[in-house]
Amino acid sequence: MSKSYFIETYGCQMNVADSELVSGLLTREGFSETKDIHTADAIFVNTCAIREHAEDKVHSRLGYYHQIKRKNPKTIIGVLGCMAQNLKEDILESKPFVDIVLGPDSYRRLPEMIRERSNESSHLVDTKLSRFEVYDDMFPSRNKGINAWISIMRGCDKFCTFCIVPFTRGRERSRSVEGIVQEAAQAVSDGFIEVTLLGQNVNSYHHEGQKFHELLDAVAQIPGLKRIRYTSPHPEDMTQDVLNVMAKYDNICNYVHLPLQAGNDEVLNRMNRTYTKDQFLARVNQIRNTLPNVGISTDIIVGFPGENEAEFQETMDVMEVVKFDSAFTFKYSSRPGTKAAEFDDHVPEDEKQHRLERLIEMQQKHTLFRNKAIVGRVEMVLVEKESKRSKKQWAGRTDANKWVVFNKENAKIKDLIPVKIMDARGITLHGEIVQIQEMEAA
Repeated sequence: MSKSYFIETYGCQMNVADSELVSGLLTREGFSETKDIHTADAIFVNTCAIREHAEDKVHSRLGYYHQIKRKNPKTIIGVLGCMAQNLKEDILESKPFVDIVLGPDSYRRLPEMIRERSNESSHLVDTKLSRFEVYDDMFPSRNKGINAWISIMRGCDKFCTFCIVPFTRGRERSRSVEGIVQEAAQAVSDGFIEVTLLGQNVNSYHHEGQKFHELLDAVAQIPGLKRIRYTSPHPEDMTQDVLNVMAKYDNICNYVHLPLQAGNDEVLNRMNRTYTKDQFLARVNQIRNTLPNVGISTDIIVGFPGENEAEFQETMDVMEVVKFDSAFTFKYSSRPGTKAAEFDDHVPEDEKQHRLERLIEMQQKHTLFRNKAIVGRVEMVLVEKESKRSKKQWAGRTDANKWVVFNKENAKIKDLIPVKIMDARGITLHGEIVQIQEMEAA
């Protein structure tokens, strides 16, 4: 009789892609996925160690899994991913009911581990990091949808002092162009019309002499693929070649996520970000000069150890110059095992919160400014879902990654349609579908 499994995912898009990879592996090995956690023979949580909040969620869920196991002692509990890699000793010591602890380079062993654990062997652990594993021959099992996440590489060589990824996911290694193109083509065949290429630092991709812009060019030529996105590039490694390929193809979205992290050179140096404020601003200008009307988002950390008010103000100054379309903003969270965790000049929590609130307020103004600038324009929007506010409206994104709400008319999900932007309210645009005749007249 086949075993059923249930999997939950916490953290970034790469974890989502890994969970789909694990599901594909187990399905091909004869295991069946269930959506009912209480009927599963095995329960897995795919974990993230990048921020403390994600870890806290996982610990809470493991407590819930323990209750399920008390009612059915044969239930197998497994912890996968970055927390398994980073906190395996703590998990085994504080949560002895966990049966399997598996790092992100060891997923191939999971079917075998489930079978071994079914024979009531002791705890099974494999958190060895690999210099070679990229799962290039393993296709994920995806739910139906619009976008398919495709991991193009694993690990990171940057060693930012705040980041645990090089220690939980290992060093950089890239998949083959052929393997990625094959997976993207299969995703289109399965009904997906958009793919997002994933990597901790996508623009350092390299495989047998081929670089990221060559991969992007190859993926853009796949028939039926309406949109291509990628995340995240590192500002130091963004090249004109990548921007030229983006400008060449209409199906590569006019959007770049460019993590700033901080706007002061001394803070950037302590973060080991390998670029200066001026170099970052020059990169932004290079992007905007090559890609008119591009959407640019960013990541910013406030309250990094040693950051004073004047240094934080420089981050605000950079924001004022760039006026990002959107930003993911975070208070610094110390991660054990990173270089920054050894720093002793930590910013008080209340000061971090105050800076974060100021930064968010400024970003809200910039988002509205950027959104108002496109009112009156016709944008191609991919219909993705029904609007949360009204069943009479669709919601979709422009290729610059802006959400638009608009009337349904004859459009359906997965259509790529022209929408005239009529209004901008906060982070959301409001528009009306434009007929082809109206576009030609305009």
